Amino acid sequence: MKKHNFYAGPSILTPYTIQKTADAVINFADTGLSLLEVSHRSKEFQAVIDEAAALTKELLNVPEGYHVLFLGGGASLQFCMLPFNLLKKKAAYINTGTWATNAIKEAKLFGEVEVVASSEDTKFNYIPKDFVIPADADYFHYTSNNTIYGTETRKDYDSPIPMICDMSSDIFSREFDVSKYDAIYAGAQKNLAPSGVTIVIIKEDALGHVDRPIPTMLDYRTHIKKGSMFNTPPVLPIYSALMTLRYYKEQGGVKEMERRDLEKAAMLYDEIDRNKLFRGTVAEEDRSIMNVCFVMNPEYAELEKDFFDFATSKGMVGIKGHRSVGGFRASLYNALPKESVQALIDCMKEFEAKH
Repeated sequence: MKKHNFYAGPSILTPYTIQKTADAVINFADTGLSLLEVSHRSKEFQAVIDEAAALTKELLNVPEGYHVLFLGGGASLQFCMLPFNLLKKKAAYINTGTWATNAIKEAKLFGEVEVVASSEDTKFNYIPKDFVIPADADYFHYTSNNTIYGTETRKDYDSPIPMICDMSSDIFSREFDVSKYDAIYAGAQKNLAPSGVTIVIIKEDALGHVDRPIPTMLDYRTHIKKGSMFNTPPVLPIYSALMTLRYYKEQGGVKEMERRDLEKAAMLYDEIDRNKLFRGTVAEEDRSIMNVCFVMNPEYAELEKDFFDFATSKGMVGIKGHRSVGGFRASLYNALPKESVQALIDCMKEFEAKH
């Protein structure tokens, strides 16, 4: 039976990326060595990291004056690394979910944090609007896509101060203006590669302005100077990221990925809205096209486990909602084919007919 992978992360990768990575695990760049054992200082791997950085800049139209880094520690390390390097006195944050909450907590270790808006009052089921970003803050931070709750901001804010964005779960799914940001970061395990590497796009002019001493490993300038190789980098996920970036370019770039993602999300949301058994959980204007969250309608709540078991029997994998919210979540990352979305829709229709 074909499996349809809706996991939220680590998540689906393209067959192209999986096959190319598997080949390199056996024989990397015709060296006769496995990717798992090759030196990161070899010219063959240096070529990998150079091309991955160059393709990231090309696909995202990164202007001059920015660096692309491949770091360990996940996006969670960036929650503290960014304020460590950039927060002088005060930072502004918008709280739209668990990961934003965690980022706010870490930033408070380094200075004042003004939470300019929050949707916590209704369990993060919408994106706040009409808030004011304070002009006296050092930066404004937001999380563009909220994997647990299924909300997403698909635009660049107009900010009077530099912006930082956690794009862990929707990077490469939309075009955006990098020049509006001092930093963008994303864990790779959604739209890029296996877990283990985090991509950071950082503006050079934003660095070097805080008075506090910064530990060597937590200073972005260390990694810029060493080309992401101050310490041994996560070699395999960086190679997989390169394969995904090559695939994106071959397919038509970020614009084409966005077109496909919008189409897939529209298909599934249309079925959720049509089907008598289900309902969406977030404000329609803020629905994520990466993580579609839904629940049973109240009168059918007792069927939740039955539907999960039925969907699993049909090859649906990873559709259970996050343990903190329950219900269902279908992650529609770039690598997920349209056919898998249709398979889930067919499953929902068949279950509706039975009940």
